[in-house]
Amino acid sequence: MEKRTFKELTKAELQIMHLLWDKERAYINDLLEEMPEPRPAYNTVSTIVRILEKKGFVSHKSYGNTHHYFPIIDKDTYLNSLMSGIMNSFFSGSVANLVSFLSKKEQLSVEEADKLINIIKNKK
Repeated sequence: MEKRTFKELTKAELQIMHLLWDKERAYINDLLEEMPEPRPAYNTVSTIVRILEKKGFVSHKSYGNTHHYFPIIDKDTYLNSLMSGIMNSFFSGSVANLVSFLSKKEQLSVEEADKLINIIKNKK
């Protein structure tokens, strides 16, 4: 299976994608209702959704003048692409390098280290 790589989404695009991934299908007004105050303008959300559609993340079904939007890239596919890019760009594709970085930067607790060890053991 071929791995697709996607460009990183902007904060606004990612916010819309999270809503679409959660709802699975939505009209612009549905998305607006789920957004925290102060909500962006209808046209702003509509523009972001159209950008996501142009980028290949979203599609729609038309009902007259209204559009029902849905994601065509699932969250796991995007996350895998994003993490693969980070791994290759910053950690030479090495999970060990990533874990080493996180353990130094985030001051890994004993409990978290034990969880990582168990994950690795269960993977074998």
